[in-house]
Parts: sequence; structure tokens; C-alpha cells
Amino acid sequence: MPARAAAAAAPAARAQSSRARRRAADSTPSTRTSLSRPLWPRTITFFWGTPAFLATSFRTAWLALPSTGGAVTRSTIEPARSPATSSAEALGCTLTRISAKEVTRAAYDAGVSNATERHGAVVIGAGPGGLACAATLGQAGTETLILERDSVASSWRSHYDRLHLHTWRLLSGMPGLRIASRRGPWVAREGVVGYLENYVRHHGLDVRTGVEALRVDRVEGKAIWRIETVAGAIEAPTVVVATGYNHTPIIPDWPGRETFTGELLHASRYRNPEPYRGKDVLVVGTGNTGAEVCVDLAEGGAARVRIAFRTPPHVTLRAPGGVPAQLTAILMHRLPAAVTDRLFAWNRRLSVGDLSRFGLPTPRSGAFTDFRERDVVPILDVGLVGLIKSGTVEPVAALESFDGPRVRLVDGTDLEPDAVIAATGYRCGLESLVGHLGVLDGPGGRPLRMGGEEHPDAPGLHFVGYRNPMSGMFWEMSWEARRIAKAA
Repeated sequence: MPARAAAAAAPAARAQSSRARRRAADSTPSTRTSLSRPLWPRTITFFWGTPAFLATSFRTAWLALPSTGGAVTRSTIEPARSPATSSAEALGCTLTRISAKEVTRAAYDAGVSNATERHGAVVIGAGPGGLACAATLGQAGTETLILERDSVASSWRSHYDRLHLHTWRLLSGMPGLRIASRRGPWVAREGVVGYLENYVRHHGLDVRTGVEALRVDRVEGKAIWRIETVAGAIEAPTVVVATGYNHTPIIPDWPGRETFTGELLHASRYRNPEPYRGKDVLVVGTGNTGAEVCVDLAEGGAARVRIAFRTPPHVTLRAPGGVPAQLTAILMHRLPAAVTDRLFAWNRRLSVGDLSRFGLPTPRSGAFTDFRERDVVPILDVGLVGLIKSGTVEPVAALESFDGPRVRLVDGTDLEPDAVIAATGYRCGLESLVGHLGVLDGPGGRPLRMGGEEHPDAPGLHFVGYRNPMSGMFWEMSWEARRIAKAA
């Protein structure tokens, strides 16, 4: 009798167990998503000038997404962002904030003579590049610690309010987790922050915030790197530096700068147009940041907005004809510059038109030639072209000097703006961390080897996120993360 009862109960028990497993799968993000699957499709056929090109482009984008073994499931879409997004609880128990006293005390209690920790790999920086590297290294079986001096996605938290990714959502997801469709095609700043926070939870990454890395050195006689931090020393055979391309703001040392009686600030300190409502503002710099700040100011009530440029910029729509410019750049990046320059110029004439009569001349060199020779990417227009054509934003010559309330331009024009916003770029700021290792170039301070490549004098030391690609930073960093995981 007991045997018959047990046999009768077995199917019910199995059904209950199956239901429990399904409930657990629905409530817990899957970590089985492959991080090693190549983003790029095996073959790409170029169908220029035919309807098949558009179909091929969207097929490329779909194949570029992380594999989930079928339809999109809950494991590929981040859950709703927690209200306490900046707290440790919001990111799970692997996110810790420690002090130097705690590290030293832990080492003392363990009977260790110094405070050196050891890990399989250490990633410096918890931005998108650092998180992607930690995820791919973990998938490859390497125990990885992330050091972050502030908080996860700290640079994205401090950007201006209206910022959106200039790259397509479907081509901006990092290894192992897509960006949720509810974020829209062009993800807003807060959406990126939420995605990066969820990326930590999804992959169970070990992030230690409040710990700044000060210096990286090779341990003498060993294939080990030693990272000196504010909380003690940490050693690992693999170190990935991911502190960010836009790390240290640069404001040129214009003559008379200290005499300017108006407000002078770098674009990294700009948040929204409210303080400049009714004011005359000059924006210096024609990168994507300068262009979007101009749009924000003009739409936010500034009395007058001018944009100063030295070299006429290349401009294209963010999605001409409905096709993201990022996708086109990815498809064309291996073609000769002579071909891609002509295609870009043709696209500009059709989508943007000639802006010369509005004060913004057409560049003499090609867009892809400028990118390869000067590391300059085109402006992806989010409204600047229309504002220039309507006269709302006025292009002017480059800034030459300051003299009290006046600003002198290189063409001799004097202006008296209330504020000058310098969208004049950044330095990588790596000199104090790794400058003594001979792994940086002289003028710009950028790494000589990036991604999976290693400098011959620094095996095991990698850099991610220091390129300025036309294909998009998130796309490029995802590729670099995979290459680093293979090389480590």
C-alpha cells in the first residue's frame, strides 16, 4: 500500500517541482546567455542602392544581439529599476564599499604580514567597458574584482540631463544582456544608468566602490601586477584599465581667460538650460556634446546661442532614411576611405544639405579620412541642423582670447556673451596610474595597445574604452571585452 501511494504521488510531486522551477526562472535573470558568441554575422552582403540593403542591415542588427536560444525572454530584459539605485542594496550583495581600516584589519585578523589581496583579474573602473570586461572574464572562468572610486556608471550619472545614446539600442547592448525595448531606440541617460546597474545584478559582478586605484606596477620577478589603492594593495595576473575615454576635462589656456567677467565652464559641468534662460551663450566646440548642448540651450529658453568652430564639422542625421548612421558606419568601416568619403558626402547632400549659406562651410576632407587621420567623428544631428537653418543657433569663428567681458574671435569679431561653455574635449588621465610603464603615447596620453592587444613590456595589462569609434563606444567596448577575455 505505501508503495502504491508513493507511486501515485510521484507525478504530482514532479509537476509541483516543474512549476517551482518555472517560477524561479521567471523571477531570476538567467546567466546562461552566451558571452562568447561573436557579435558580427558570419557573412555580410552589401546591397547598395537596392531594397535588399535595408533587409540585410536589419538582419545584421538582429544577429548582433546576444543569443538567448530563441525568443526574447525575461532574462534578456532588465527589470524595473530600484528606487535606491545608488545604494549597495540596489546592486546586490557583491557591491561593497570598504575603508582602508577594514582592509588592514582583515589582513591582521588573517595573520597576513601585509594587506595584499589576490584575484584572478582586477578591472579598474565600473563604467560600461569595465563591467563588460568583468562579465566576459567571469564567463571564461576568471575570478574578477572591479575597483571603482565612485559608483557604478558614475560618469553617466554626471552627464547633462537630456543626453541620449547616439547609437541604436539594438547595437548598444553589452555581452550577455540586451537593453530593454521599453528604453526606446535611443536610450536616455537615466536608462543607461539603470541598464548598467542591472548588468551588475544580472552577472553577479563583484564591484568594490569607494576604492580608487592609485598606481599599477609589475611585481619584480613574477607575472603578477600590483595595484596600489587607497585601501591597500591588490595583486592579479591580469589587470584591465577602464577608467574612461572622457576622464579629465580640458579647457584651452586662452589668453585673458582669467579676466573674463562672465561664466566660463567646461561642458562636463553643464546639466540643463535653466540657469541660462534669457542669457547670451557661446558654445565652443563642434563635437556631439557641443551640438547637443546648443540644441538644449535653444530649446530651453536661452536668448541667444552661438557655436564657435575652428574646423567645419561633418554632420549627418542620426538615422537618415530610418537607417541608424551607426549601422551604416559598421558596414562601411572596412571599405577604402575614397569610397566611404564619397558615400558620406552623397548622404550629407541628400539629408542635411549645404549649410555654407548659414555660416557652416562644408569640410574639404572626407568624413572617414578625418576619422582615420585625426580621430574625429561626425556630428549625429539631434536638431542642430534645423536650428542653424532657422537662425536660432549661429555658427561663428573660433575663440581666440578673452578681455574682461569681451570674447575675441579669430576673425576679429568681438562678442560679449553672458556665458561660455567649452565643449573642448577630455584627456584620458592615465599618467599617474600607468604612465611610468611606457604604455601610453606622448601627446594624448592614450594607450599604445588596446583591447586584446598587450604592450610587449606589459603582458597581462589591458585597456578598454579608449577608442573613439564611428561604430559606437558600447559596440566597440563589447568587442574589446571579448578579445580581452580570450587573451587573459
